Amino acid sequence: MNILESGPAEATVSPSDGGRIAQLTVFGTDLLVAKEQRDDPMSWGSYPMVPYAGRVRHGRFSFQGRWYELPVTLGEHAIHGCGYIDEWSVLDIGREHIELQCPLDWPFGGTAHQHIQLTPVALVCVLSILAGDRAMPATIGWHPWFHKPVSDRLRFAQMYVRDDEGIPTGELVAPKPRPWDDCFVGAEQPLQLTAAADPAITVTISSDCDHWVVYDEPEHATCVEPQSGPPDAFNLGRAAVLAPGELLQRTMTIGWTRT
Repeated sequence: MNILESGPAEATVSPSDGGRIAQLTVFGTDLLVAKEQRDDPMSWGSYPMVPYAGRVRHGRFSFQGRWYELPVTLGEHAIHGCGYIDEWSVLDIGREHIELQCPLDWPFGGTAHQHIQLTPVALVCVLSILAGDRAMPATIGWHPWFHKPVSDRLRFAQMYVRDDEGIPTGELVAPKPRPWDDCFVGAEQPLQLTAAADPAITVTISSDCDHWVVYDEPEHATCVEPQSGPPDAFNLGRAAVLAPGELLQRTMTIGWTRT
């Protein structure tokens, strides 16, 4: 575990647990579900989703005329990539930042990189994927497990219709009532959570990603997940296509204020 400190904030980063933020503590309040509470790699901290975010239907997709199969990791589907379960190497670390890197264990190779910077008012996470010597599809994002807030402000213009397998069809409609395990576009900033442990703390999640998955079905947590594309983007034709040596990069910022 590596601990970053800045002002009233402390971030614990675990390279061996998928390069994830194991805990984010501000003003003495833990914001994230801890490993001790949910010891399943999909269900705690805040982890990078790379080289794909969300589900891939039945773990199968076609790219440039050839079919590929991925490990099925949730029900009948592949989910969240391989980066969140692999060990990351620490390239550089200081009191307020850490640089991590991980080779991607999937048919196309490539390398993932993270820069995590802690400031007194925000945690800034930059996630990149670099294609190797062959073209590849890619979506990236983050999966933060926030403790269930006492209230929130999560508003979007549209959401994807999900089919009987819980996977987006590609059709967009007006957002439906909660609970959600859905992908949205047109985020109305700011996206905010009010911490239950200290309602004076307001958490703001922002990103240059244009897709957001919100999973608020659990009683103990709400996940607000910025993604560069929707779940099953490989089959929907909405993933980035990287040429050899090309980079895909996105940023997520978790900010906080306390009144």
